[in-house]
Amino acid sequence: MRKSVFFAALAAMFLSVVPSSFAKTPDQGVLVIVFKDGHSQTFNLADIQRIEFPGEAGLAAGDTHLPPRGQFLGRWRVGDGNGNDFIITLKDDGNAERSLNDMHGTWVYVDGEAHVTWDDGSQDTIRKAGSKFEKCWHKAGTSFSDTPDNVTNAENLTPKPI
Repeated sequence: MRKSVFFAALAAMFLSVVPSSFAKTPDQGVLVIVFKDGHSQTFNLADIQRIEFPGEAGLAAGDTHLPPRGQFLGRWRVGDGNGNDFIITLKDDGNAERSLNDMHGTWVYVDGEAHVTWDDGSQDTIRKAGSKFEKCWHKAGTSFSDTPDNVTNAENLTPKPI
């Protein structure tokens, strides 16, 4: 609980400080965080992959639903487009594993979807489609905004996503 309150306070402070920090700094390539005690810390944006607030920082007291990104964590059974299934595992640290060809990748949460980029250059999107989820595959050399090369069902096998 104490950790959740700390992260919620940090998130609130971050959201109220960042816009003014960007406005005050002439170098738009940095992020400046100003702490309550007045000291600040500067980060080069080129060194930052993403900013996350781990744990339950975004949840209100008593709220038991998962944060949007959290619904994608865990093991997913998905189709390969040829009638066979394989497993995609999305980890909290942004890494992904695919049982098909034993592939590693990375994933990010973007506009309500999990975007996975595999080391072989192909990409998968897992997204909500009505009351279910679907997986869209894009072959290497295409992008998430292109028409998918196949679309199959996706089922989260993790009883309660992490």
